[in-house]
Amino acid sequence: MRAAVMRDWSLRVDDIAEPVAGAGQVLTQVLACGICGSDLHMLVHGEESRRLSAEMSADQPPSALSPIMFEPHIDTVMGHEFCCEVLDLGPGVSNLKQGDIIVSFPVTFDEQGVHGVGFSNKYPGGYSQRLVVNEMMSIKVPNGLLPELAALTEPLAVGVHAVEKSRIAQGDAALIIGLGPVGLACIAELKMRGIGPIIGADFSPRRRALAEHLGADVVVDPREVPGIEAWRKIDGQKPLVVFEAVGVPGMIEQTMRMAPKDARILIVGACMQEDRIHPMLGIGKELSLQFVLGYSPAEFGSALSAIAEGKVDLSPLITGRVSIDDVPQAFKDLGNPEEHAKILVTP
Repeated sequence: MRAAVMRDWSLRVDDIAEPVAGAGQVLTQVLACGICGSDLHMLVHGEESRRLSAEMSADQPPSALSPIMFEPHIDTVMGHEFCCEVLDLGPGVSNLKQGDIIVSFPVTFDEQGVHGVGFSNKYPGGYSQRLVVNEMMSIKVPNGLLPELAALTEPLAVGVHAVEKSRIAQGDAALIIGLGPVGLACIAELKMRGIGPIIGADFSPRRRALAEHLGADVVVDPREVPGIEAWRKIDGQKPLVVFEAVGVPGMIEQTMRMAPKDARILIVGACMQEDRIHPMLGIGKELSLQFVLGYSPAEFGSALSAIAEGKVDLSPLITGRVSIDDVPQAFKDLGNPEEHAKILVTP
């Protein structure tokens, strides 16, 4: 089958072996898969990120739930934001049938252990024609929901989780720095929870427009008006929660410098490089820093329900569709925020 394959931190399109569904698994046809910013960063900073992951794993007691780490010199097919159609059932599958449209938590497991779909040498991700997932990690897509929108379940779940971790509540204000897909997902979830005011800051006019569509009360170009000044102008009194959704070196320090006393800062941007901060900034202002990753199965299901029930309209985020052969070019195109927010691979 056709797939966009990563090896030695470079991307090519090639034919690879067809996956086969094992016990408790289903073979699926990929209908749509979003290209995630973390995959773009993986090609550039993957070696450093992988080395750090190995160090962290070495410090932890062995766990059967720890994902098996992929080897970069062996083919890996990325893509973890997918919606699929069930083609074939492995032994023991009883709650899914051929033709079901599903989304899935992007992990699968077998007798060897847990594998991250899209970060595995054994299980290809959504930049391929077909993939295998476990029945118990999959959710049927409600009738009538377009697969392209269902594929946005995973990125929205990242925002659901970040907002949940922030412990933000009615009476608090939110500032989101960086309005890529992660920052926009945070805004969508904040709006659904009735939080306000919501302030978004990004250099890109197109991203600021998307933030307004999803519920931001004020959006600013930080070159003209710093996000913190916009908060002071519109409110300045409510306790502030800041979501750092840029994920590049220097942003945590910059966010700490701008944050008011007692602010809570959520680091949701996935920076894969080493960074530095001045601890006295946090000490002097008594800031709270919370790092977040991923989402729970319940948050994943909540994201799908929100999309299916029309609580949030994510369709404007889809700015392009490409075939598998065009995935390498799409990775380059996503570097221009005025052109794209979310490109879907539609095999």
